[in-house]
Amino acid sequence: MSSLSARAGRQKQLYQDQLRLVAGCIPYKLDKNAKEKKCRVEDSVLILMISTPNREDLVFPKGGWENDETLDQAACREALEEAGVTGLLGEKPLGVWEFRSKRSQNSCSLVGGCKGYMFALEVTEELDKWPGQATYIRKWLKTEEAFKFCRYDWMREALKNFLAGLSKNDTHEKKEESTEMVSSGCFVKPPGDVQHHEQPSMESCLLTIYNPIVKTVGHFPIL
Repeated sequence: MSSLSARAGRQKQLYQDQLRLVAGCIPYKLDKNAKEKKCRVEDSVLILMISTPNREDLVFPKGGWENDETLDQAACREALEEAGVTGLLGEKPLGVWEFRSKRSQNSCSLVGGCKGYMFALEVTEELDKWPGQATYIRKWLKTEEAFKFCRYDWMREALKNFLAGLSKNDTHEKKEESTEMVSSGCFVKPPGDVQHHEQPSMESCLLTIYNPIVKTVGHFPIL
């Protein structure tokens, strides 16, 4: 298992046009009971958000994209560090947003500006211990609750994009589930398939990034 410690400092932080590059995700899981009752997609999914100290609102796990990792790896690492979850990451971002860090909301300077890439992450494992456990508290919410707790407009837009993609997949004709084992405890999952499955416990591989054409599959231990 990887060391339970989060990265610190910004020595490796990536920037673009003076904007700090950020990667994050919307962790989710499907409510099997609601799915069996043929409920609306938004009623059959649970969203994971995390609390931060001295704030009543909630956030999605996200953080700086660093120069020794891919965008996918950065998003997965932040999910593990802040929310203590691993799973299957969507191949493409839900969108890209420019926003300011909470410390620079009232500043006119370029300092504090961020460019964030958000992904969908189907959660397959919740860790009992994780690096940010002392700082963040996990909360599973229904979609309408998640919208209420979103701190910024870009977060609500990301959540809308996620639900739109999930609804689109749900309207397609159901196909036979296809998973391909590529190494011990790791699976490739086509992104059009939103059915939840159990993922075996993994020691050497915490996260699987999947590609619909299955040209490349990355298995990324958290550094």
